[in-house]
Amino acid sequence: MQEALRQAFKVWGLPQRLRVDNGKPWGSWSDLPTQLALWVIGLGVEVIWIPPRRPQKNGVVERSQGTGKRWAEPRLCATAAALQERFDDLDRLQREEYPRPGGRTRLELYPELVHSGRRYSQAWERQHWEIGHVLKHLSPYAVPRRVDQTGNLSLYNRNHYVGVVHANKTVYVMFDAEAREWLIADMDGRELRRRPASEITAERIRSLKVPGNK
Repeated sequence: MQEALRQAFKVWGLPQRLRVDNGKPWGSWSDLPTQLALWVIGLGVEVIWIPPRRPQKNGVVERSQGTGKRWAEPRLCATAAALQERFDDLDRLQREEYPRPGGRTRLELYPELVHSGRRYSQAWERQHWEIGHVLKHLSPYAVPRRVDQTGNLSLYNRNHYVGVVHANKTVYVMFDAEAREWLIADMDGRELRRRPASEITAERIRSLKVPGNK
């Protein structure tokens, strides 16, 4: 998915924001972002999660997918490459040939569709990917976690010890950007423990070596 996005960014330019649904590979609006979302955020792209079970909040994309399925007829394609070729033809047809009311095409009406104006390459990414975007994004989060019987909770599939005395309790996990630490508090906001946020580094995020977001 990361490589597919890189190719799309090279062709169409880096977007200002991405509106995504809840689930793989993006995660949930109510929980910590996945590794892929963190990577996109580090590029300076805003990620917007739509409310759960509300596909109408991303209506243009949902409608486009339905149109693509009808026009490209995946059932007639023997291979993924053949299906991709059909979708490429469909995109060109919708942008460059299919008339809008008034007779003009989408490309004639919206020439900015050709490119966002924000150039992207992997060389650019190596120079401009910024951990500061990630730190700023994570700072407002306060996500609930259940402490297990051993006194641990899971963040990005890594256990963090809170204390056996807090076993089976629900706590909140927040991110201290300045200290690069996870701050764990009880339901009344009292700090219980801090743990190093060793998952949140530029090297781990850019290489997608941050584990899942459980």
